Amino acid sequence: MGGTGHAVLAEGLRKRFGATEALAGFDLAVPEGTVCGLLGPNGAGKTTAVRVLTTLLRPDGGRAEVAGFDVVRQAARARHRIGLVGQHAALDEVLSGRQNLEMFGRLYHLGAAGARSRAGELLERFGLTGAAGRPVRLYSGGMRRRLDLAAGLILSPPVLFLDEPTTGLDPRGRTDVWEAVGSLVSGGTTVLLTTQYLEEADRLAGRICVVDAGRVIAEGSPSELKASIGADRVTVVVRREADLPAAAAIVARVAARGASPVAVDRDTRRISAPVTDPVAALTEVARALRDAGVQAEDIALRRPTLDEVFLRLTGREQAPGREPGGRDAARGAVA
Repeated sequence: MGGTGHAVLAEGLRKRFGATEALAGFDLAVPEGTVCGLLGPNGAGKTTAVRVLTTLLRPDGGRAEVAGFDVVRQAARARHRIGLVGQHAALDEVLSGRQNLEMFGRLYHLGAAGARSRAGELLERFGLTGAAGRPVRLYSGGMRRRLDLAAGLILSPPVLFLDEPTTGLDPRGRTDVWEAVGSLVSGGTTVLLTTQYLEEADRLAGRICVVDAGRVIAEGSPSELKASIGADRVTVVVRREADLPAAAAIVARVAARGASPVAVDRDTRRISAPVTDPVAALTEVARALRDAGVQAEDIALRRPTLDEVFLRLTGREQAPGREPGGRDAARGAVA
């Protein structure tokens, strides 16, 4: 790759569709061998950014590099280093899993022998050897997505773009894909992931960029983003409503040292307050409640979620959708 240490680099990307500015100074830097998650509401610019970075769409301004190659001036060379898996599996339902991979290998000019060899390697890597001879129409959703990932890796690209790779899958299918992506990254592949599942971004991405109105408005690790909207909270549910005042005083004194407000919900008999040392605070609150004779039904730590980060930053809930010009991308361009 290039000498920057970044597998994907975008600086000031701009793209307009009529009166709509889909990208308005989009900046992104993804280090080699990492997973970066792009999160954003409908129309934020995620899919447009991916289409620019994968050479499927020409930007109106700014510049971008993938694997060290300019996506406009060196588009053909960039394509050879890119794998792209869209939302919908680009597979032939009639052909077997092996035949699909061999077909993609031939499309990538590997030759018959090379395509057969690469198909065998990928089937084994993604745990599909036992189903290799079955028609794809008989595959489960998770198996199809794993096969689709395999097809995107025919040329062993150093950079893989995943556009909502687990949309429509059940929890088992999502887990299968997550494990496959983790295996790729451990082997050195860089992954840029767009997803509507915040849990997916939390699990897979070492770094997350929140996109809104065509630009990145926040970035950091999942932990950093969660910490940016507030501290962990200790929560206590008391058995008797009459114990709420005493329990609230204990939580205020022990957890927050009186410096932060304590939230009391009489309907649920729940008390919560922010803490700076979660484990120590939890232990101390439990001990103080016991010493005071206050019976608690539940004592727990609650950490901010990516859902809360998303809502705080964008003011909107995450939901599937398409921005202008964001048609489902076909498999990466074949040189």
